[in-house]
Amino acid sequence: MIPVPLQPEPADFDDRVRQPGLDWLATNGIALNAPPPDASKLPNYWTRSNKQLWDTYSGVCAYLAIYFEWVIGAASTDHFVAKSQNAGDAYEWDNYRLSALGPNRNKNKFDDVLDPIGLAPETFIINFANGEIAVNHARYPAGTPHADAAAETITRLKLDSPEHNQMRARHYDNYLKNDCSLAFLQRHSPFVHGELIRQGLA
Repeated sequence: MIPVPLQPEPADFDDRVRQPGLDWLATNGIALNAPPPDASKLPNYWTRSNKQLWDTYSGVCAYLAIYFEWVIGAASTDHFVAKSQNAGDAYEWDNYRLSALGPNRNKNKFDDVLDPIGLAPETFIINFANGEIAVNHARYPAGTPHADAAAETITRLKLDSPEHNQMRARHYDNYLKNDCSLAFLQRHSPFVHGELIRQGLA
């Protein structure tokens, strides 16, 4: 995971997503700043902006920091503040994170994940010998709140799974073998790209 700048909402977002959502909440007497009685019954107006979310964030998963194609059907809108926690945030663009299906499922309704939007720089690092992700304790000492939250994020999203480690190691290996350029990595694997630059390997 790397810092993700918040992007402006689409011009038609208010008409197509926010206002229908707020109208539904008002009609059903659901407070904006409280948990809804049943989050599963909230109309999924946010799906109207799914493709715009993918376009706006250039197809890069906010949690994995990898590009994925829209046509494979893996794109999802993660509500960073879960719909079950705050009804009004269900229809707010700045609460949406572009996510591949895996990390969205892993995150679920839990609130122990660092937000990629506003994430402190160089929170996570990569060991390119094996692709493992770790908390950057040189910058955020162990036992500090941010380091602890970063460790929880790795665990919750399963960012240290063998499959994730292999993916990062493979992207690095592809670069070493000249199978891809640095510019390609910047677009398709920006976490690996950033670590190559930070570690002086590019």
